[in-house]
Amino acid sequence: MRTVRGLSRHALVWLLGSFVVVPLLYAVVSGFKTTGDLTTDPAGLPHPWKVSNYTGILSSGTFWRQIGNSALIAVATTLITVAAAALAAFAFARYAFRGREFFFTLFAAGLMFPPAVAVLPLFVLLRSFGLLDNPLGVILPQAAFALPMTLIILRSFFRTIPAELEEAAVMDGCGRFGFFWRILLPMARPALGTVSVLAIVTSWNNFLLPLLVLGNQRWQTIPVGIQQFQGQYATNYALVIAYIVLAMIPAIAFYSVAERQLIGGLTAGATKG
Repeated sequence: MRTVRGLSRHALVWLLGSFVVVPLLYAVVSGFKTTGDLTTDPAGLPHPWKVSNYTGILSSGTFWRQIGNSALIAVATTLITVAAAALAAFAFARYAFRGREFFFTLFAAGLMFPPAVAVLPLFVLLRSFGLLDNPLGVILPQAAFALPMTLIILRSFFRTIPAELEEAAVMDGCGRFGFFWRILLPMARPALGTVSVLAIVTSWNNFLLPLLVLGNQRWQTIPVGIQQFQGQYATNYALVIAYIVLAMIPAIAFYSVAERQLIGGLTAGATKG
C-alpha cells in the first residue's frame, strides 16, 4: 500500500507539472518556427529551425529598452508600495486609536476593486495631472492598487512582534520611529521580501495600465511591446511567441531566486499569526 501511495503521489506531481512544463516547451519550440509552420503543422518540430526569431529580438534596442522600462517601473512601484504600507501597518498593528479597525477595513476593501473597474476615472485623473506618457502615471496607480494586500500581510506580521520588545526599546531611549526603523523592519525581512516579490511580479506582468497610459514608445513596457508584431492585416505569430518566451525569462529567473524568500515569508506570517 505504501508503494502504491508513493507511486500515485509521484504520478500526480508529474501530471500537475506537465500542465506547466509542456506549454512552456511548446512555446520555446514554436518560437523557432515561421507563421506558416504554425498554421500548417502546429504540433510538429520546426523545419528548418529559424533561430533568427530569437536573435533578431535580442539584437533589437527596442526590446532592451522595454526591459529597462519594466524593471524601472517595477522597482519604483515596489519601493513606494512597501514604504507606504510598512508605515501604515506599523500604526495599525502597534497602536490603538479610535477608528483603527474601520480604517483598516477601508484599506482592505480595496481588494474588492480590480484595476479594470477604475480604468476610465483613472485615465481622466492622470490626464488632468499631466501624467500620461509618464512612468509615474503607471507607478503611482500600481502602488495604490498593491497597497491593500501589502498592508494586510505586513500588519499581520508586525502584530506578532512581542510588546515587551518595544517596551524594552523605549526604556533604552529608543523612540517610536527608532523602534520601527532599527528593530521592527530588520525583524520583518521575511514579510518585506514576500510583499516585494509580489509587487515586482505583478508590476512586471501588468498590461492594461501601461497600455492606456504609455502611448509613447519611449516608455513602453514588455507586455505592451508585443503589439509591435501586429500589423493592420496580419500578425507574425512566430515572432510573438519568441518575444513572449524571451520576456518570460527575467520574471522566471527572478522568481526562481526569490522563491525561497516568498515561501519563507508567507510561512513565517502564517505560523506566527
